[in-house]
Amino acid sequence: MITQRQGEHLPAWLDAVRHDDLPSLHTLAASIDRDLTAVTAGLTLPWNSGAVEGHVNRIKMLKRQMFGRAGFALLRKRVLLAH
Repeated sequence: MITQRQGEHLPAWLDAVRHDDLPSLHTLAASIDRDLTAVTAGLTLPWNSGAVEGHVNRIKMLKRQMFGRAGFALLRKRVLLAH
């Protein structure tokens, strides 16, 4: 379902999970139900936010490295000049 982008199978999978005797998966199914359209879109559509998440992760790493050592000006310069 995930690797082949078959989000249309999600409702059937959620029904199967609800009928199983696995309480932790029941919690997961309930969480997915709260935002079913977004999860289905994420499993179906070819777009993702991987590149954005990578940049956010890089910036957070730089921020952690500089915590308590420098001000905003130096942090800004490192973020803009880092590759």
